Amino acid sequence: MKCPRCESTLYRKNGRRNDKQNYLCKSCGRQFLEPTFPPSLESDLLANNNGHTKASTAEGTELSLVENLPEEKVTEKSLGSFSLTLAEELLQTILSPDCLESAAFGQLLLKIQQKNEIQHKLETGISLLLLDAENLKLDINSELFLASICEYSLQVKMAFANWRNPNIGKQDIELYNRGYQLIHVPGGKDSADAKMIALGACVLRYYPTVKEILVCSSDGILMHLCNELQNQGLIVYWVRRQGQNLHIENRNTGKLTHYSLAMGTEVPSFEKVVEQIQDLIKTEQDSINARLNSLVAIASLFQERCNINIKDNPKQPEIEEIIPALDNSSIQSIQEEEKKEDSVEIFNGKTLDKLLVKIIQDINIKSPKTQLSVSKLGSELQKITGESPNSIIKKLKLGSNFTKYLESSPTFTLKASGKEYEVTALLCE
Repeated sequence: MKCPRCESTLYRKNGRRNDKQNYLCKSCGRQFLEPTFPPSLESDLLANNNGHTKASTAEGTELSLVENLPEEKVTEKSLGSFSLTLAEELLQTILSPDCLESAAFGQLLLKIQQKNEIQHKLETGISLLLLDAENLKLDINSELFLASICEYSLQVKMAFANWRNPNIGKQDIELYNRGYQLIHVPGGKDSADAKMIALGACVLRYYPTVKEILVCSSDGILMHLCNELQNQGLIVYWVRRQGQNLHIENRNTGKLTHYSLAMGTEVPSFEKVVEQIQDLIKTEQDSINARLNSLVAIASLFQERCNINIKDNPKQPEIEEIIPALDNSSIQSIQEEEKKEDSVEIFNGKTLDKLLVKIIQDINIKSPKTQLSVSKLGSELQKITGESPNSIIKKLKLGSNFTKYLESSPTFTLKASGKEYEVTALLCE
């Protein structure tokens, strides 16, 4: 920092103004404040403003606005207005079209963007896969499953092998088309493993944003690489093949995951299999119950609205032969006469109770060991009256339905039996 008047570097601190450090030049006695911008940015702005409010370094500082003010007139009020004026001039300079289109401003934005991108990559992280292609083969489905296990995006994949070995076949072409980096090693025992260990141990040097590593090889020597990567703070998955399954071990947590190569899907644990079976059984039970409830609701609705008379009628076949020869008016008159003959009028709850007691007694006489349910009693009542039990209850204003009426009546007792209720009359016991 230099004196804005004589550019001397000899100065001392001289109090504070507006929470900023004030300095006094020892050479010329000029007072000045600490520059608002770093020297490099200030120089760029002043050098690339293309003539717009062009000023020298001295005029670009805060004291340039109060240079001509007497020392005794520099009060707090004048300093406040001075700071506001400085801010306005700086904003006008920075936001001017010439400054925004300048090369320095573009470079500044580029540096900020690059810094943000680097910071984002460091915070986000990636996953990396190391494959011993001579020991383990990964198809596209297996690779996608391994990527789904990782918490970070799988972006880097390396495959190690002696690609001149005829036993490799066209595996190098397939892996290359899937985005693998092919690392060639000379022929020899454990040559690919040694190269994986050498390169994997220093992987953070080449990929500083890596957070997880998949070590894909069944060779036990790769345990040394897994331990080294764990010591470097990475999440390590050791992928090995056992028969037709991939054995994936999270070395940090000890969690095991199995993948079936034949079926192309994860092999669930015993606990998950039991949970899935229980879910299937429960779903099937709910489905059966829902269909039964729908069937009962439809049957009840059909029975109530159509007033079906299910009483056994031995003349029914003869009627069915005669009905086609009759017109509609004749059929209606016959049905009305049958209802008048068969139906019994019920005027109140007392009449209804007597009729129900009689029905229960008749059933007990015919079948003493029969357990009479509410639905069976309702069916017998409908045979006699020609109306559904619920319709009779609602018409007499004795309740909302037949079952609740029986529960509230002192003449009858109900006993739960599964999903039904058994009904008995106190007067007939």
